[in-house]
Amino acid sequence: MALISSDRLRFPCDPWKLVENIHVPGDAGTLETLFCVGNGHLGVRGAHWSAGDGDLPGTFINGFHEVWDIKHAENAFGFARTGQRIVYVPDANNFAVVIDGEQLNLSESVVADYRRTVDFSTGIYECSITWQCRSGATVTTVERRAVGFESRGSLGIELTVTADRYVSVDITSTLLNRQDQPVEDHSEHDPRRSGRHAGRVLSPLHLQGADGSLRLAWRTSESRQRIGVAVDHWISSDHQPFETTVGEDESTVRYVLPIGEGEEFRLEKSVSYVVAGAAEPVVGVEGESTVDDGGEGLAAAAEEALIPVREVFAQSTAHYRRYWSSADVIVRGQPELQQAVRWSLFQLAQATARAGVAGIPAKGVSGSGYEGHYFWDQEIYLLPYLTYTNPAGARQVLESRHAMLPDARIRAKELSVEGALFPWRTINGLEASAYYAAGTAQFHIAAAIAFAANRYEWASGDPGFRTEVGADLLIETARMWLSLGFFGKDGMFHIHGVTGPDEYTAVVNDNLYTNVMARFNLRAAAALDHPGIEPNEQDLWAQAAERMALPYDEHLHVHSQDNDFMTLEPWDWSTPRSKYPLLLNFHPLVIYRHQVLKQADTVLAMFLQWQDFTPEEKQRAFDFYDPITTGDSTLSACVQGIMAAEVGYAGVALKHFTEALFIDLDNTHLNTVDGVHIASTGGIWSSLVCGFAGMRDQGEVLYFDPRLPKEWESLSFKLHLRGRQLAVELASGRITLVLNGQLEGFSQEPIEVAVRGQRLNVGSQPVTVALDDVAVPPPSVFPSNMPTAGIPVIGLPRS
Repeated sequence: MALISSDRLRFPCDPWKLVENIHVPGDAGTLETLFCVGNGHLGVRGAHWSAGDGDLPGTFINGFHEVWDIKHAENAFGFARTGQRIVYVPDANNFAVVIDGEQLNLSESVVADYRRTVDFSTGIYECSITWQCRSGATVTTVERRAVGFESRGSLGIELTVTADRYVSVDITSTLLNRQDQPVEDHSEHDPRRSGRHAGRVLSPLHLQGADGSLRLAWRTSESRQRIGVAVDHWISSDHQPFETTVGEDESTVRYVLPIGEGEEFRLEKSVSYVVAGAAEPVVGVEGESTVDDGGEGLAAAAEEALIPVREVFAQSTAHYRRYWSSADVIVRGQPELQQAVRWSLFQLAQATARAGVAGIPAKGVSGSGYEGHYFWDQEIYLLPYLTYTNPAGARQVLESRHAMLPDARIRAKELSVEGALFPWRTINGLEASAYYAAGTAQFHIAAAIAFAANRYEWASGDPGFRTEVGADLLIETARMWLSLGFFGKDGMFHIHGVTGPDEYTAVVNDNLYTNVMARFNLRAAAALDHPGIEPNEQDLWAQAAERMALPYDEHLHVHSQDNDFMTLEPWDWSTPRSKYPLLLNFHPLVIYRHQVLKQADTVLAMFLQWQDFTPEEKQRAFDFYDPITTGDSTLSACVQGIMAAEVGYAGVALKHFTEALFIDLDNTHLNTVDGVHIASTGGIWSSLVCGFAGMRDQGEVLYFDPRLPKEWESLSFKLHLRGRQLAVELASGRITLVLNGQLEGFSQEPIEVAVRGQRLNVGSQPVTVALDDVAVPPPSVFPSNMPTAGIPVIGLPRS
């Protein structure tokens, strides 16, 4: 059932805000995700301040995690040994407000008026509630909160209370260790959800507090990571705190005071988080490092980093002013789509802006889903957005992969391959996927990293990237592919025993996506001029690439997802919708022996390696695979929409795009409670830029083949490209391109691009190209009788 899009009285459409005007019980966890605030390093879920009104409240720091030994019922050599899980850090978003003896909460108190928003233009969350108290007083509380950006470990919370008469107010502000609170382990029923640890995770190192200030530090029990937290309170009256208490799981500051009629009481809560590894020195704001033996240094560093709440709000506002000036995507004539697009772009900023040299968790810092792990999603779905809107951020993600190379080389040896084998899911660089068939077997993550590195270098023109980062990634992954695959008796290069992006078909031979992406990886490495390449390696890489086996069904005239996919039994599509997603209702072996897709696989390969396939091949692949793709993965609809647009299916493209756009806003996969599907929001950016604007890269020049939906007035966005900012506007029958050359830091030198094959030099004067309508091709026709024998493999390119 839809949420945001189905109730515009409760959630009115605002182009720059997500707004809730009416509180309705039952959606608290989902809305905590939708109203979260974060900066890529620190994230706070959008929970209400009252303890009884939250479903899954929490605060997270990217990369701050606990580990445990994975216990396999039946172990085998090379299985993942160490699990990793993001930790709930001590949470400051907790208040108890008592008016004339009545504790206010949404479940029991009378609410006369309610409104909460998260403002995309400032990054500030605000919730205003008017309460009709039992004493007869009408009281309004307003909470505002935001995270810092220059000060990425900072959180600012402001709570104001006003009343229409004299009232007695008792407010308790709490810092709560949620990680070690007893809660249900939802992962027992859904592997997509985060599990819980059996024992205590956060052990106190330093606990100190007095006069409204808290200075605290903890250490994780097994990973030995450390966190320091400093909290200061300021109030608008002269009253001192009634009491300040400190504990390992709960620390509080309490104020008891009267408020007169019309008087505003304001409490500001400034919070600072500092994290350090087991052996890392603690580095303060001034850059001085200290050895911390008992947590005092961490607490002191957190105290040093404290800034006033107003400054936190100012940092957030300034950041988003800069962000939207270059990252906004404008969809004119579609206000509801525009709001959803900006919410998606806002979430991308919240997941990436201040992550530093780190990966991007699958849920960003908005929740604990997928354990806070980094997957291939970040390279395929997030780095296109980062590369063209925040190149420095894209480079940092790739630097974090480069830092994993030592562990990746060790992992490669464990699996009897050369080079580097990156983990399918990880936080600390070690493989954390306990189910190898849908984890370690997805070797294609290596090509995703190589592809992202190549794209970044191509788009940014970063002169030092290849020698510092890019070449190592390309070379080590190419070595892995050459040793993983083999030259068969047919003279072709085969890669066996792998799983592609479609996790409903596992451990197969010659998965088309894997082979196509490995071919790209090998070609890119073979083209390098690098002293670290051994004699004959480049010749072998080039030979493997040119002889890569690509399954093709001669009967259906379509590329097969793998060698045996076309021999599988078709899925029973009369299966009721209540049985989806299939992974929660059928044993994997049942799914694996059927022709059914969790997500786009072959179609994704044809989007990423767009120059390697003919228009007819793309259309036939889309026509064959789109109907048998369940969309059980949130990564699928955006890709399906992009390819639908390319082949000329405008209506289908818009349908898939809209489905992807509202995955979280409408909670269509019923797991938004665990955090934003960040890769899907990255896919929204790609849907707009690569789907409807038809942008393709890594060719001779940047290429556009637009497909603007007829329902839209226009689509406009900006791209960072080799030191320039290219502005693109697409309207009915035309595309206009211009360099924003007057902006500080951007070059004014013209750049060559192509629009439907026409080469253009784009400079500071707008260039407009007229566009003909795209004809809708007749649908592909497939033979009704399916083949039952094995299918041959051939190499591309095909004529």
